[in-house]
Amino acid sequence: MITINAVMAWLNEHPWAYTLAASAFLLLVAWVANFVTKRVLVRGFERVVAVAFRGRKFEMPEHGVVRRLAHAVPAIVLSAGVGIVPRMPEALVTVVQNVCSAYIVLTLALALSAVLNMVNAVYQRRPDAAARPIKGYLQVVKIAIYAIAAILMIAALIDRSPLILLSGLGAMAAVLMLIFQDTLLSLVASVQISSNDIVRQGDWVEMPQLNADGAVIDIALHTVKVRNWDNTITTIPTKRMITESFKNWRGMQESGGRRIKRAIYLDQNSIRFLEPAECEYLHQVALLEDYLAEKEADIKSWNERLGERAKLPVNTRRVTNIGTFRAYVERYLRNNPRIRQDMTLMVRQLNPSAEGLPLEIYCFTNTTVWTEYESIQSDMFDHLLAVLPEFGLRVFQQPSGLDLQSWSSGNALARAEVRALADSTA
Repeated sequence: MITINAVMAWLNEHPWAYTLAASAFLLLVAWVANFVTKRVLVRGFERVVAVAFRGRKFEMPEHGVVRRLAHAVPAIVLSAGVGIVPRMPEALVTVVQNVCSAYIVLTLALALSAVLNMVNAVYQRRPDAAARPIKGYLQVVKIAIYAIAAILMIAALIDRSPLILLSGLGAMAAVLMLIFQDTLLSLVASVQISSNDIVRQGDWVEMPQLNADGAVIDIALHTVKVRNWDNTITTIPTKRMITESFKNWRGMQESGGRRIKRAIYLDQNSIRFLEPAECEYLHQVALLEDYLAEKEADIKSWNERLGERAKLPVNTRRVTNIGTFRAYVERYLRNNPRIRQDMTLMVRQLNPSAEGLPLEIYCFTNTTVWTEYESIQSDMFDHLLAVLPEFGLRVFQQPSGLDLQSWSSGNALARAEVRALADSTA
């Protein structure tokens, strides 16, 4: 029967086997430590946290801080145990310890990064988080952590002091500035965006040069993500939010009113004075009753002062259909409960053009919700377009095929009547 003493005696006679067996045992211990740490300690910790914070969110397990730290345990075991393995070459011991040290530094850097992610997630719960995002600043801290970790890892691998590497960074400053040029510009842009409150998460921004038109969903160090209204995502470099112009609709949303600025193009051939019978008919319109009474009294007083010159119609003032319609539109807006009365409201004529005489409506709705805004605007212009014939006005539009067909048929009918009249007189 083989005894422990016999095995030890055999191993002493065969040093390479002794070293190999000790190395295998060290690896086994590292594996057991890794298994116990991740499967027992980490899971037990997460269950305790889940019970302690039941009903509330706890970010540490979600972002894997503890799990990332657990990766350092087997590396610590190997680094501490490789030195006591008998007859292990000194060079190999140094290499293993240096690699383990570098791995431990990497694990700590990843854990710190997870902590920063946890901090950002907790901060996002604040009501003012969208107005003052910290994601960009945390990304700068992450870059610094990774840079320091990289220096420490390289120093550990080459078995030199990190101060030697840091002393050479002064000469590499220009190269580093060139490499991190975009990062530095983005950092400055992020600071300006945050300090000047230029854009917030949730703002509706419009940047036509980059085909961006939608809500801001993320503000990071290097990019600002915009979800367009067609559900596509546009990624904008952060520095371009400072160097280029864009439209932020936040002011409109905060004011509580969205502007309507739209014109009805009137056929200028339909503009004329109103006949007395038409004025009597329009007196029955509730919105125009006071206006027509006041207007007619003012016109009558004006015309009476003309004396004998009032016999010539060109000298007198008369009520026009376009002026009456303009007054009707203004009063219609004043009595519309969906139109803000404390903001600018006017109905005005623009310069006439080949497309007709534009009558512009300028006002603000009492809501900024897109669908409600479009519904209010459509209902308003549905009514105004439909009521135009009551004032003897017509909307101008380019002739269509049906118009040309009607004109051609009318000319053909007129020519037939002329020929029939000519034949009858002959």
